[in-house]
Amino acid sequence: MIEGTPPLNAASDIPSLWSTCVDRLAQEIPEQQFNTWIRPLSAVVAADASKVTIAVANRFKMDWIRAQYSARIAALLESIHQAPVILELVLAPREGPSRTSPAPRTVQDQVLAELPDVAPAEANNPTGPRTRLNPALTFSTLVEGSANRMARAAAMHVAGSLGQLYNPLFIYGGVGLGKTHLVHAIGNHLLADRPQAKVLYIHAEQFVSDVVKSYQRKTFDEFKERYHSLDLLLIDDVQFFANKERTQEEFFNAFEALLARKSHIVLTSDTYPKGLADIHERLVSRFDSGLTVAIEPPELEMRVAILINKAAVENAVMPEEVAFFVAKNVRSNVRELEGALRKILAYSRFNQKEISIQLARDALKDLLSIQNRQISVENIQKTVADYYKIKVADMYSKKRPASIARPRQIAMFIAKELTQKSLPEIGELFGGRDHTTVLHAVRKIGAERQQNSELNQQLHVLEQTLKG
Repeated sequence: MIEGTPPLNAASDIPSLWSTCVDRLAQEIPEQQFNTWIRPLSAVVAADASKVTIAVANRFKMDWIRAQYSARIAALLESIHQAPVILELVLAPREGPSRTSPAPRTVQDQVLAELPDVAPAEANNPTGPRTRLNPALTFSTLVEGSANRMARAAAMHVAGSLGQLYNPLFIYGGVGLGKTHLVHAIGNHLLADRPQAKVLYIHAEQFVSDVVKSYQRKTFDEFKERYHSLDLLLIDDVQFFANKERTQEEFFNAFEALLARKSHIVLTSDTYPKGLADIHERLVSRFDSGLTVAIEPPELEMRVAILINKAAVENAVMPEEVAFFVAKNVRSNVRELEGALRKILAYSRFNQKEISIQLARDALKDLLSIQNRQISVENIQKTVADYYKIKVADMYSKKRPASIARPRQIAMFIAKELTQKSLPEIGELFGGRDHTTVLHAVRKIGAERQQNSELNQQLHVLEQTLKG
């Protein structure tokens, strides 16, 4: 039993057993993990508190909670109740999709307004136009780490049990973190098992273009036949549906048609479903009705593995110490890592020199000089202070009003993301604060970024400003 907590012996105390347990878990578990896994749970407590039944949204979450948290939850329940408590996990009942027909509306002007400024070019796809899949993007070529482990596990479940679990699968995260690789891997895995399956990978802007063309050319029956008859639809960057009312309506219709025939839908976005701006609520609710998983920026060890693996694909040897040097200096996403690797390989081949730390330093000197010149904690403090219109001195003062504390936490988060300073070093530069204060700020802003599109946009602007 936790010291200072009275046992819940009285019958009137029984309903608070679960809420007390949740409060304890909130103190123990990092905020982002708590909001993702614990907060959405609902529980029924038996009249005598001998059993607690927890309802979980889907089987993937149930498996994860059982593996990661059930033992601790059970221990807390017994500690609070001071008697044995049986813990049971069950699937929450799922509401059926609404079949309400969309309200009629005029089409022509609305559809024409949704045409992208530049229609995306057809993908250069070795698999051919039927699927638009890139056969090089598979699960075996994807480096796994803590940043993408959950998303990869969910993607493999989908690829192996189409139309059953986690439908739709919604994968979100920043630019260049591997979302597109994962959706291609799902399609390639399915086609390896079922070559006749109808699979289509498409970017959201291409869907917009297809909707427009179907109305312009009066070929909407062909459009429906194409999209409503798929076994697997993989669609990238659904945030591009924003403000495109007719496209959203047609995608809603396709979504419902595919679910009705037990086909699978996998979507990616730069933000959490409820963080999507200017997209109709009924479509957002569909996005959020299956499983939503995030991909985070890769941690140091994962960045090292990515560099070594991708160098091997290019028939080059990347020494581990060089990979660590590059990984420490290129932190934001996989795409930038690949760009740095290409520069190093080209520099090595052109100069006929083996890859070394010095060669990497020479090849990336422009990138490193920009980072060394611009991205310091002091520069971060000034940039964030200017953006939120507070004084730089407020960054390391003891003032705590929200108008100052919030920008200070944001500056701490960016300092951890864009510099190699340790938590104690960052704390020292913010007025001698303890490293736990910095850690709290990093976790808090990191968690909010995934669910708050406005904050995500502000951070994106600040990061791009600092990177020049």
